[in-house]
Amino acid sequence: MFEPDTDDPFEQFRRWFADAEAAEPNDPNAMTLATAGSDGRPSARIVLLKDIDERGFAFFTNTESQKGQQLEVNPFAALCFHWKSLRRQVRIEGSVASVSEAEADAYYASRQRGSRIGAWASQQSRPLADRPTLLAAVARFEAEYDGREVPRPSYWSGYRLTPLRIEFWHDGEFRLHDRFVFSRAGDGLPWTIQRLFP
Repeated sequence: MFEPDTDDPFEQFRRWFADAEAAEPNDPNAMTLATAGSDGRPSARIVLLKDIDERGFAFFTNTESQKGQQLEVNPFAALCFHWKSLRRQVRIEGSVASVSEAEADAYYASRQRGSRIGAWASQQSRPLADRPTLLAAVARFEAEYDGREVPRPSYWSGYRLTPLRIEFWHDGEFRLHDRFVFSRAGDGLPWTIQRLFP
């Protein structure tokens, strides 16, 4: 049986995330990101969590991608972590805002050179005629930045989801799962904890 051992959902997440890093064979920081545009139609994909602190959960991407365009018109999203080997899930909902330029620069600089070149070569989410077209773009930017640092494109940055709701789910026998939700009315306001039916 799972019972939260802290009244701070960020601390509870960090403890579960540490368990996931020790147990999951691949990408314990993988999370489903669900967004919706002005039409209200949801769209989901897997992205990687790159930072977690008291401000929220940060990830990075091409801001001209589908998710970037949707967040531009509807700055709310949901995240879902599923750690199968631990039989645990965390669902997070809240508002989304861009990270600072300094944060985007720092994370971009930490990426492998090939990934930085890829950020220039890929017009993410837009139609691509064929793979050779993509590889030609990679070669063009490799030549352009040969012997030089690869700068961060203006359209590549990060987002931070500030949570209003964080739900922790632990698998139980006969589907009698343990579910607890931390919620708050606004950023900076106190959290409440509620057990939910499975």
